[in-house]
Amino acid sequence: MTADAVGAVEFGAALARLRRATGLPVAFGGPVESGRTRVRISELSGTTTAALRSLAVISGSGLGGKAVALARPCAVTDYSSSRQISHEYDVPVAAEGIRSVLAVPVVVRRRVRGVLYGALRSAQPLGDRTLGAAVAVARDVEQALAVREEVRGLLAAAQPAGTVQGAAWEQVREAHAALRALAPRIADPALRAELLAACGLLTAPPRAGGVTLAPRELDVLSWVAAGATNAAVAERLGLRPETVKGYLRSAMRKLGAHTRGEAVTAARRAGLLP
Repeated sequence: MTADAVGAVEFGAALARLRRATGLPVAFGGPVESGRTRVRISELSGTTTAALRSLAVISGSGLGGKAVALARPCAVTDYSSSRQISHEYDVPVAAEGIRSVLAVPVVVRRRVRGVLYGALRSAQPLGDRTLGAAVAVARDVEQALAVREEVRGLLAAAQPAGTVQGAAWEQVREAHAALRALAPRIADPALRAELLAACGLLTAPPRAGGVTLAPRELDVLSWVAAGATNAAVAERLGLRPETVKGYLRSAMRKLGAHTRGEAVTAARRAGLLP
């Protein structure tokens, strides 16, 4: 699946969440087209016409274009009469019959990647609570896109264990640990499973009947393998140092290791770490 297709999937899944979170009956949006400064509205939810489908919104034009240009949420109470925006898209907006509209940019690494819209068919002020709920949905999309990009970049750079040497492979190991630490914070179970599966591709095939570590034991050992102290591991994983020590002792016992270094070596031989 291409990066553009992945982006469209994320935006499509976000629309139902946006409608639930805000109570707005209409939602639409889409990603910024590759190599261009315009958003292509590819996803619709709650619409009654196809007037907005495939509409290309140029940066700076209309409400969504304003949100792209400023990289911040924007809203109008009555789209057609608002003096806060330009009106290149009045015809499709009027055809859909929407009046009050909000637009929230999705920003990843300081670059706008798309826009989520929510709308009413009447001219009513959209309060801070509604806008805040829409922003929260956009943040979820941002996180999902960022994680997918990290995974793609990591897999593209990685080679089978043992073929990359020195600092390059240490970077892969540190990235592996960081992605495993991120996984528990991802609410979407499918995305979380995809991330963990990608982490598994960075390790050697596990041996049949080999040692199995609990997820948190493996999280701790991943950071230990990257050279982190117990205190640093605790900070990165949001755990207490005593809890980290407990996970590490348990992993060492399962691996038959007496030191941290032995545990890391044994885990790599078992295909549990890159």
